[in-house]
Amino acid sequence: MTTLELQDLRRVAGAVARLRGETVREVTVRSDLRQIRVELESGLILVVSGERDREGRPRLEVDVVEQPPHVATRPQLEVRFDQRTDL
Repeated sequence: MTTLELQDLRRVAGAVARLRGETVREVTVRSDLRQIRVELESGLILVVSGERDREGRPRLEVDVVEQPPHVATRPQLEVRFDQRTDL
C-alpha cells in the first residue's frame, strides 16, 4: 500500500465517521453504478463514487456535503411545454 492510498483511506474513514448516529432518509444509485448518494435526516449527503484516474487505476471518492436549507424547504419547480398543433 502506498502513502497516497493510505491518505485516501484516512480521508474516507474521516468522512464516514462524521455520519455516526445519523438516520438515512433516502439512497440513490446511478444507473451506471458508479455513484451512490445517501441523504440523511440531518440534511447531510454522503456521495460515494468510483472512477479511474488518468493512468487508469481505480479511485474511490467519498464526500460529505450539507444540503442548503432553502433547497429542502422549497418545492421543486415543474415546467411543462405544450405541444403546438397549429404548425
